[in-house]
Amino acid sequence: MRNFRVLMSGIIDENPTFRLLLGMCPTLAVSTAAFNGLGMGLAATAVLLASNVLISLMKPVIPDKIRIPCYVVVIATFVTMVDMVMGAFVPDLHSVLGIFIPLIVVNCIILQRAEAFASKNSVLSSAFDGIGMGLGFTLALVALSSVRELLGAGSIFGVNIMWHSFEPMRLMVSPPGAFIGLGLIIGLINTLRPKKA
Repeated sequence: MRNFRVLMSGIIDENPTFRLLLGMCPTLAVSTAAFNGLGMGLAATAVLLASNVLISLMKPVIPDKIRIPCYVVVIATFVTMVDMVMGAFVPDLHSVLGIFIPLIVVNCIILQRAEAFASKNSVLSSAFDGIGMGLGFTLALVALSSVRELLGAGSIFGVNIMWHSFEPMRLMVSPPGAFIGLGLIIGLINTLRPKKA
């Protein structure tokens, strides 16, 4: 039951993008199309899961004074693996995401989960935390990307779903559109979220 709460916390209550406002650089940069958002989210999820598990396993042998450099080495190893796999199997997506795949190494979501959760909890809980945070990040990226692609190009995942007379709002696929879309989604979430007494 605790692991299920940890999983759901990353998706809803502590969503890294919509609640904690972490990882804004890739969120704003790659969210021009839903497929890009999905690819970036799944890449980050793979790194989160693998690094959380390994850091949780290694926590007894990592000296406290050099824990952050150790975390970065672990994360960089998994990012390199994900980068190479994406380059081999999805080269088009790999070229679109470009520099943002290697930059997962310094993504504050992954470093924050390593420091705040994986270094203090069991391997199983850390795995659920990595999956939950990764899915939360992926869902946020897909939501923002879908809104931007729909309003900016009239399609979602490349499938045209708007009527023929639809005039795309090119602003939404430009950098200011990322800020506008993210702000509107966060505002909507905060409006719909039940207020605590």
